[in-house]
Amino acid sequence: MIIAVDGPSGSGKSSTARGVATRLGLQYLDTGAMYRAVTWSVLEHGIDPADQDAAANRARELQLAMSTDPQHQTVGADGTDITEAIRDPRISESVSKVAATNLAVRAELIARQRAIIAAAQPTGGIVVEGRDIATVVAPEAELKVVLTADQEARMARRKAELTEGAVSAEQLRDQIVRRDADDSTVAQFLVASDGAVTVDSTHLSLEEVIEVICRLAKEAEAAPRDRES
Repeated sequence: MIIAVDGPSGSGKSSTARGVATRLGLQYLDTGAMYRAVTWSVLEHGIDPADQDAAANRARELQLAMSTDPQHQTVGADGTDITEAIRDPRISESVSKVAATNLAVRAELIARQRAIIAAAQPTGGIVVEGRDIATVVAPEAELKVVLTADQEARMARRKAELTEGAVSAEQLRDQIVRRDADDSTVAQFLVASDGAVTVDSTHLSLEEVIEVICRLAKEAEAAPRDRES
């Protein structure tokens, strides 16, 4: 089974997808972390973020190691553990320019994401979260979810994830509003695709959202058997 979870920044995709994967015994892939890893590598190599060709070459050369264990998430780049480093505000400020809107970088990472998804199928499946999972990366997903929340709720959640004083209110708004605007030029994550279910998490707890998606997953899993019978 493939469960695709798309949605805007701060909607709770990562926590929700990890929770669903843990409860259902599936693997988990945070595609956003892959874009952040490329951004980290670009900046570490002193590449101008506006140089799309150089950024794309760095993405192709990068030895990227992504954990798919929902309870133990690690990200490695060329042998360096960058799990914490990719959450630095400087990465958040540059990720759209370096990776998310660079079509050559996107093509490279989408190919890698599809390979990870394929490798997970013999183990039972995977929960994949990001921007365009249902529409581009895995349109064959048995369950497609668009996870949304209003802007104030998304900003509050993102702030709770960060160290106190790590970013200003203006920087936080930039991470949420500007990144969504940038990314929406290349990924349709604000509107549900055909067959997708929209889940508004504004007034739901994390456990409630996980429960909703797990129920939808069980219904999706049973649907083929119902058709066969």
